Amino acid sequence: MFIIVRLNHGEHRFRDVRTCQRSVVYRELVVPGLAVILITAALVVILALLVAAGAGKLARLDGATYPAALMRSAAAFAAVLTLAAAVTGALSSILN
Repeated sequence: MFIIVRLNHGEHRFRDVRTCQRSVVYRELVVPGLAVILITAALVVILALLVAAGAGKLARLDGATYPAALMRSAAAFAAVLTLAAAVTGALSSILN
């Protein structure tokens, strides 16, 4: 017994479909450099605000007064922004 299979098996089923299909054009999503910088800066500021809020809440739970808790929050906010600037400077010197 011999089984004879065409070279392009199954092509006869899709012959009619190929003529009806539209060609699909894939476009690459291009984000301008300024948009990436702005989004990254916004995320860093949001992270700094979250850290400051957490530091303020922990200071209040520790029994600090409102001005003292606000000072701790401001210090944490400034520390996060300083750390982000230092990491950015280090990465830019390494990558360039």
